[in-house]
Amino acid sequence: MIRLLLACGFSVLLTSALSSSCYAQWPANQAKLAEQVQQLLKDNAIPGAVVLMRQGDQQWLQAFGVADLKSKQPMQTDMAFRVGSNTKTMTATVILQLVQEGKLKLDDKVSQFFDNVPQGNEVTIADLLEMRSGIANYSELKSFNRTLDQQPDKAFTPEQLIQMGIEQKAMFKPGSEYFYSNTNYVMLGVLVQRLTDMPLEDAFEQRIFKPLKMTRTSLPAQDDNQMPSPFAHGYMFGTNENDDLTVEQQKQALAGKLLPTDVTLANPSWAWAAGGAISTASDLADYVEALVMGGLLDDQMQAKRLASIRSNNPKDPETAGYGLGMAKLGPMLGHDGSLPGYQSFMGHDPKSGTTLIVLANLQNTPGGEMAANVIAKALLQAPSPGK
Repeated sequence: MIRLLLACGFSVLLTSALSSSCYAQWPANQAKLAEQVQQLLKDNAIPGAVVLMRQGDQQWLQAFGVADLKSKQPMQTDMAFRVGSNTKTMTATVILQLVQEGKLKLDDKVSQFFDNVPQGNEVTIADLLEMRSGIANYSELKSFNRTLDQQPDKAFTPEQLIQMGIEQKAMFKPGSEYFYSNTNYVMLGVLVQRLTDMPLEDAFEQRIFKPLKMTRTSLPAQDDNQMPSPFAHGYMFGTNENDDLTVEQQKQALAGKLLPTDVTLANPSWAWAAGGAISTASDLADYVEALVMGGLLDDQMQAKRLASIRSNNPKDPETAGYGLGMAKLGPMLGHDGSLPGYQSFMGHDPKSGTTLIVLANLQNTPGGEMAANVIAKALLQAPSPGK
């Protein structure tokens, strides 16, 4: 089943047991960490990965494994990956910029902009941003995932995606619970287009990518399934409708007898504002530092964004948190992302000044864990994830 992450990933990935001291000594241990990453690729049948870790003027950037299983092309540090739900932070950033400009309010009701949304006269823009709208997630529908498997080239419109989400029954009273829904962010992407009078990809370019000099980052148009060169091929085990491997299939995959499918050119239009962006490790590192430390929003809005992060589980305030398009992942702030072929992690710890980027060209490991998150967890010395 399609996952664009934070639906279930971080609450079991990075916990309060982490502190910045866990990785404070990383500059002196790069060789050892590299060996660890190599072993993780082997143990989890991950074709390749790029890791970037930096603190001030110290940086470790290294590529591992292969970018293409067929040609055995080595992974390169400057290769482009699809970065999934990290895109949500970009969509949210532009929405918050529009709030600053007086074109929108966080307490505006969704019914002002969209018809027939369940509880639309109660759901606010802030609820959409914080994943507390109660609107169902179109990408969890079996029928939708079956379409992705049968028609990988299909280009979806935002309106089609939203309709699939709002046709479902409301899940809870707006603002009362947390539920990760891609429908929220497709709606926010449509709002960006309406209020800026330009395609979402152009709004990203003008408001985020160009100011931060992110020259290798883009949001493809909805009919564009290509990757900019150089790029890593993307792989997945199983299908979108069923990505759970049997025990025997897991053994075969780990032994190299069952290879993942190359889904590099599957059309990502279904993810769009919720997960369609393409980027590199270096670009994402610059971006997540600005996302957390400031530079994209004014001081007041930046403070509001950071203060908005709340635990995803009220019964356990130390679990992962989510706010206005930003997640708290142990000591780090940022996000992660997943879609067929790729999985990524980006985080910045404002206390230690450490940034971590992990890009993997596999969505889920044979055991069902998210590939880049497995590496990020190990590098941050987190406990083993629960099930």
